[in-house]
Amino acid sequence: MRNIEIFSSLSDEALDLLYVHVSLVNHQKGEILIHAERTEPYFYILEEGIARAYSDGENQQITFWFGEKGDILFSYNSYINNKPSYENIELLENCRLYKIKIADLLALYSVNIELANWGRKIVEAELIATEKRLIDRLFKTATERYHDFSIQTPELIKKVALKHIASYLGVTQVTLSRIRATIK
Repeated sequence: MRNIEIFSSLSDEALDLLYVHVSLVNHQKGEILIHAERTEPYFYILEEGIARAYSDGENQQITFWFGEKGDILFSYNSYINNKPSYENIELLENCRLYKIKIADLLALYSVNIELANWGRKIVEAELIATEKRLIDRLFKTATERYHDFSIQTPELIKKVALKHIASYLGVTQVTLSRIRATIK
């Protein structure tokens, strides 16, 4: 766990408390790790691989997030409200993940202030990232969003299917192809 940046701010004592409850698991490409309309009991940290979060729209899946090494995978609604998820999280590669029951994590928060603050900081960072994606979607052109995406996550451009990138950017695959042609 220590090689994942998300754990770097934790003391050895806090890490030892987490170790008791965390397991390292492997999941296959194409697997749906988190399902919409289910209360998901686990919080994951991606050690290796790529994932995407999406919702089913009318006749299409709408991708709104990609995850890489060190990113967390969980349902906000399950984590915060113990209610069914809004999204699906699909693994786009074979993945290694750290897995902890949300109930165990919340129990750790109640007995260790360092872990509670760590959890708060994780959710705050996710909230800021979500807000940025929303604002970018509202105020930037698709070309600007693609340019930013390619600079911020160059490995994803190489590894993720264009249909998922197009969906994430809010454009069709044809439009994405045109954007890519003008940038090259």
